[in-house]
Amino acid sequence: MALSSSMLNGERGVVVLIVCRVLYSLPLSLLCPGLNLAILSLFALFLDIRLDDSAALSRFKTRPGASSGILLGAVTLPTVMISKLIQLTRAYSLQQIELQELEHMTMQYWATSASCFGVLIFLCLVVLSTPNTKRFPRSFSVWDATLSIFCVATYAVTCCVSLAAISHTGSNTVLKLMWELYHGLVAVMLIQRLLDKFPSCASIGELLLVTVGLVLYFGDMLACTIAKVSGSLISTELVSIKYGIRRSEISIIIQPKFLHLAFGAALAVFLVLEIMRVWRIWPLGQFIHQFMTAFTDHRDSDLLIVSHFSLLLGCALPIWMSSGFNDRPLAPFAGILSLGIGDTMASIVGYKYGVLRWSKTGKKTIEGTAAGITSVLAACSILLPLLASTGYIFTEHWFSLILAVTVSSLTSTFLRVFTIISKDSSSDEKLIGVQ
Repeated sequence: MALSSSMLNGERGVVVLIVCRVLYSLPLSLLCPGLNLAILSLFALFLDIRLDDSAALSRFKTRPGASSGILLGAVTLPTVMISKLIQLTRAYSLQQIELQELEHMTMQYWATSASCFGVLIFLCLVVLSTPNTKRFPRSFSVWDATLSIFCVATYAVTCCVSLAAISHTGSNTVLKLMWELYHGLVAVMLIQRLLDKFPSCASIGELLLVTVGLVLYFGDMLACTIAKVSGSLISTELVSIKYGIRRSEISIIIQPKFLHLAFGAALAVFLVLEIMRVWRIWPLGQFIHQFMTAFTDHRDSDLLIVSHFSLLLGCALPIWMSSGFNDRPLAPFAGILSLGIGDTMASIVGYKYGVLRWSKTGKKTIEGTAAGITSVLAACSILLPLLASTGYIFTEHWFSLILAVTVSSLTSTFLRVFTIISKDSSSDEKLIGVQ
């Protein structure tokens, strides 16, 4: 009964729906990455369910009251990367970009995917090594082992085929596979350190997102730096991509555009302030701690305060990840539109005028959600003429835009509603078990 209730989790349903929509848009040339994303999602869903129903999750000191979030954490960045691949494939077919840019993004996708899959294999081994208890009997059956082996084998095959397709020699393919394996191993080591050094600060899915982001960032920075130093060695042997040929030194750290730089500077300031707060560095450490603790919520712990990081990264990541070719002028501002405008208006209207609630236990109101959708659409109608090239406003598919804004707002609303409902149902099940 517990397994069936966990499988019907609203968060998992939303994630699976989004992944299926992305896979539906794939061209035939991205068949291997698409199959890989499907296998990654299946493996992540399987582990997400298994960890929630076993004692393995208790071995990690995650944030109290939070679900594992493995599915969401494992597929978010790979889904974003493959969406970017779809965009670049369309641009390459129109001869708007060079082949090297497409191959570079392909390598970035596989680096992201390898990092996520490496962590999933580590979590699978944790489940297998968890002792059998009366409260949490081990439910890892022969079918589960078969599914895990199938996912690992299929992942390896799709990875080899895809990398071989963009390689010139067999040795080049081997070097690329070693590069992806390096990402996976580093991701496993990093998430173990994060789980050990920052207990009760985040869920596994949140730490997985942070881990993969850091590994991808520093891996790309390392490759670009080595390419600058050794020149043609990297471009011909390691990744068959001329790293840095169209990127300045400053773009290795952050894009030179002002908005990119502003968000990067804000993130650096937040990191410095958080370090001063955690270690109580004189003379401002104690003052910063007292000031920041007044604005904490359920996501924050006594050790780390992550709410401000979440908001900043939510606005900044779409901008950072939209660098290079982009034929969707509103895509970089998705975070600012949804968080800075949509959520703000939804909170104001819902708090002052909200009457009809989405659930009996939640605070979300229908009026607030409607205000959030309306405000984002109004902002889009103003931004498009300013950002788009001449004539773009007349060719914009407004139905797709309205659908995207509506679905994103409803997703944010129902994810929180379903989370509250699932927590209530799990509490009832525990109470029934005690009785």
